[in-house]
Amino acid sequence: MTRDSSVTSSWLRKAAFTLLLGALSFSGCKQGKEPSKRPHRPPPAVSYVTLKPRKVTLKEVLPGRTAPFRIAEIRPQVSGLILKRAFREGSNVRAGQLLYQIDPAPFRAALDNARANLAKAEADLPAIAARVARYKELLGTKAVSQQDYDDVVASLKQARAAIQQAKAAVATARINLRYTRITAPISGRIGISNVTEGAIVTAYQPTPLATIQQLDPIYVDTPQSTAELLRLKHALARGGEPSAKQHGIGLILEDGSPYPLKGTFKFQDVSVNPTTGSVILRMVFPNPESVLLPNMFVQAVIPEGTREHALLVPQQAVSRTPKGLPYVLIVTAQKRVALRMLTIERAIGTNWLVSSGLKFGDRVIVSGLQYIRPGMPVRAAPFTGHPGSPNTLPHAPKNRNTPSRKGA
Repeated sequence: MTRDSSVTSSWLRKAAFTLLLGALSFSGCKQGKEPSKRPHRPPPAVSYVTLKPRKVTLKEVLPGRTAPFRIAEIRPQVSGLILKRAFREGSNVRAGQLLYQIDPAPFRAALDNARANLAKAEADLPAIAARVARYKELLGTKAVSQQDYDDVVASLKQARAAIQQAKAAVATARINLRYTRITAPISGRIGISNVTEGAIVTAYQPTPLATIQQLDPIYVDTPQSTAELLRLKHALARGGEPSAKQHGIGLILEDGSPYPLKGTFKFQDVSVNPTTGSVILRMVFPNPESVLLPNMFVQAVIPEGTREHALLVPQQAVSRTPKGLPYVLIVTAQKRVALRMLTIERAIGTNWLVSSGLKFGDRVIVSGLQYIRPGMPVRAAPFTGHPGSPNTLPHAPKNRNTPSRKGA
């Protein structure tokens, strides 16, 4: 009985395995006969801005550095010993103020000696002049020879020349004595002193004793390429010059804050730097509070005029081809994506000023660009963010160098 039971159990297991294989095969055949169904994807969603005419003030931003309005290096004009320093380093000094005092004793003695020599020469002159008069009378009676008369006339001329020489020596000694007082030639702020009391200085030495810089007003020198200079001249000729004269030139400090006072053009350099191909534009700014210091980095903002109907495109909407050509994607009336190549003039805040490639009323895509390509249908909605303000100061754009999308 045990053997029959084991045979029956084995048969039942084989039958169950066969039925399971049949069920799986039937299920696979049924699924293979049914057609595959893919889910329908809706068009990608994008946001756009509609281009409208905007009034903008065109400005040229030029980097530059400040320079003193006037600068004077203080050097001694006579040699001697410094007795005292009569100023505080870093203070403002006025023209004519005493800065250093050189020991005047030897120069006062030289002046006294020159005055004595002058007095001696003037004392000899009357006697020689009287002798000439007597010799002239005696020459008529042949009491003296012509040679004697000529010699005494020459002596008179020498005496007069000696007087002139003595007067010049007195003047020189007086000037040297005055040079012992080293005074400020200009008004301004004086820097550190390179000498102290007791130092020996020499006339016209190469190392200055101190330096005075006039900082109010102050210069701002900005390099400008010749191509940009010509464009700026054309822009000013088209109407920017009155704006620059009326509103003045703005200034941005090194920390990005605006300088409160306006400046004016001073002059343009007459030669072009052959290395950089640029010229120097010099501007003058008032500096009553000494906010601007020499060699400070600043940015000059030059107004070029106002454009009433400017076409501005947000920078985030502009891409570039592998060759660097700018383009945007727009939404057509059929709600499809189209590509437009652009000609860009400059950056205005967070926007690009576009001169060709678009027109007012075009809907430029600003978000969702990574999911679309030209010709695709899209679900478009107006952009609700803030793509940029037209009158903010321009800043350098950030380049995103990717093969498919390069930020403008």
